[in-house]
Amino acid sequence: MSSQTPPTAKKVPSDRVHHGDTVVDDYAWLTVKDDPETIAYLEAENAYTQQATAHLKPLQETIFQEIKGRTLETDLSVPTRKNGWWYYSRTEEGKQYGIQCRVAADGETPPELKADESLPGEQVLLDGNELAGESDFFSVGTSAVSPDGTLLAYSVNFTGDERFTLKVKDLTTGETLPDEIPGIFYGGAWAADGTTFFYTTVDEAWRPNRVHRHTIGTASEDDVVVHEEDDERFWVGIGLSRSERYLVLSAGSKITSEVRILEADDPTGEFRVVRPREIGVEYGVDHAGDHFLILHNRNAENFELATAPLDAPGDWTPLIEHREDTRLLDVDAFAGHTVVHFRREGLTGIRILPENRGDAEGAEPYEISFPEPIYDATPSGNPEFTTGRLRLGYTSMVTPPSVYDYDLRTRELILLKQKVVLGDYDPADYEQFREWATAADGTRVPISIVRRKNTEQPAPTVLYGYGSYEISIDPSFSVARLSLLDRGFVFAVAHIRGGGEMGRRWYEDGKFQKKKNTFTDFVAVAEHLKAEGWSSTVIARGGSAGGLLMGAVANLAPETFAGVVAEVPFVDALNTILDPSLPLTVIEWDEWGDPLHDADVYAYMKSYSPYENVDRRVYPPILAITSLNDTRVFYHEPAKWIAKLRDTASGGPFLLKTEMGAGHGGRSGRYDSWREEALTLSWILDTAKVV
Repeated sequence: MSSQTPPTAKKVPSDRVHHGDTVVDDYAWLTVKDDPETIAYLEAENAYTQQATAHLKPLQETIFQEIKGRTLETDLSVPTRKNGWWYYSRTEEGKQYGIQCRVAADGETPPELKADESLPGEQVLLDGNELAGESDFFSVGTSAVSPDGTLLAYSVNFTGDERFTLKVKDLTTGETLPDEIPGIFYGGAWAADGTTFFYTTVDEAWRPNRVHRHTIGTASEDDVVVHEEDDERFWVGIGLSRSERYLVLSAGSKITSEVRILEADDPTGEFRVVRPREIGVEYGVDHAGDHFLILHNRNAENFELATAPLDAPGDWTPLIEHREDTRLLDVDAFAGHTVVHFRREGLTGIRILPENRGDAEGAEPYEISFPEPIYDATPSGNPEFTTGRLRLGYTSMVTPPSVYDYDLRTRELILLKQKVVLGDYDPADYEQFREWATAADGTRVPISIVRRKNTEQPAPTVLYGYGSYEISIDPSFSVARLSLLDRGFVFAVAHIRGGGEMGRRWYEDGKFQKKKNTFTDFVAVAEHLKAEGWSSTVIARGGSAGGLLMGAVANLAPETFAGVVAEVPFVDALNTILDPSLPLTVIEWDEWGDPLHDADVYAYMKSYSPYENVDRRVYPPILAITSLNDTRVFYHEPAKWIAKLRDTASGGPFLLKTEMGAGHGGRSGRYDSWREEALTLSWILDTAKVV
């Protein structure tokens, strides 16, 4: 094969019949991960992509240096207070991974840290660089300090498949204890005794279905399964309330919740159900002193907040009733106040409920105000139950991520840290906008836009989208994005249906038999940007379920886009959702429908699944990026898609890049991820003919 010739995937017809419909899948053989022929094909694709982008190496290096040059490589987080300690993390120049640290606490004001200096008494909890060693991939799945502060339970992974090995570190001696448990999932929780740790494991479909109890110093073979979830639609997880009074065991599908609680000082006791599962009802529980707080959607599409007695947690009394214009997202209970995170008119907000609401002057509920027209504000890093401050994160498309403390007494926002952007970055040089496109059915779709001031328009544009699982792509800042904006690009986010930007109804109108609204909304946004003079050309970008969006709009309106970047893309949706043996499939039926047992769902999914609908039209250039060890969207989905595009469509070129030692999130080290982003951005610039 010539170095100029793209790989040709062999065609091995594989028939399948569903609901009387016979479909031939020519590239099903690529699903066999351990077949040497599969690996050889993926490596050939990587070689071709490397050759096809070889001319971009200088530009890629320039952009990598721009990202690196704008980043304060030796940096640290704002300390968070918990049980007499300030916890924080630091990064050091030249090192891929963060370092977790702590120092003894005195008062509520975080200590002033200097990035290049250690505080007296600083204790290193975990050094990701030492743990990673020479491994090409490294990640931490959990890091939890026992209530008495003496033990650290942490888990590590070296392949990207999101299956971790649990270890325990004695923080008084620095020694790693003999306890070691392989194959666990994310998260975990300590009981009050500081010697009992709860964790989750997965079934053959890699669904977290069991919660185990482990006693420090005993063999993992003796661990007790305290809960096993038999319903294949449900995941389980375990946590500890902020008050540290209750262990909270949650089971949830895409549309239904069931929570069990247990007093943290009785780790061998029986968990009790808060309220039995009811299909379509989601709820969460937090402990608030003499009562529980319940956030739920029972007869409340956008959720309402209720209280419940400690001895009768299933008896719910409304505290904040349902509103059509406000989606309640989360609730955080503290000893003297409650914090509600919400969404209204496409933006997030924070509401404070003082303990004695309405009983004294100044005790009425109120909302924190923020200055910019589009932004994202989120409570973050608040592990202490008794506190007079609220820690929150704030960002916009021009404001770097910022950490504030909100003083509940003075109602003052105190800026603790804003991400440093080195070089000549000045937020005043950039501007952000909120636009609205009109979808085919008349629905107004919000768009967030950022550009450098005085950018000549219409300009080349990157349009990002997701549109699934009620996940909102809120306005946020990106150092890497500056390399596009400073070269005359506009960057826009399409807040399309299927996401959660405009409330629960926005999500419902972009799933099941309404999924195509997600795709037509995105095309409508692209057309709006062109029609209103924002965009000369539009390059679409999305990942995971947003990769499904990329494949669908490439089929729907290939002429609308100058290029498409699809990252870990869910482009073989129909075949995946038809196979209940695959990880996540049964769970996903609550999002997409069940094509295996429902002929109407099958026909509808077949009509939009990207792999099924590649045709002989002219497609734009496409860059698909995936990872061999991805357990959420398998590598073979984009591999099959690119093979079919090459065989069927014209246009392109169609490129596939597979990370051979990573998972769903791509490469793990920060320098490695910057290089990958630099490659993507250089491809975008080249495709838009801006170099």
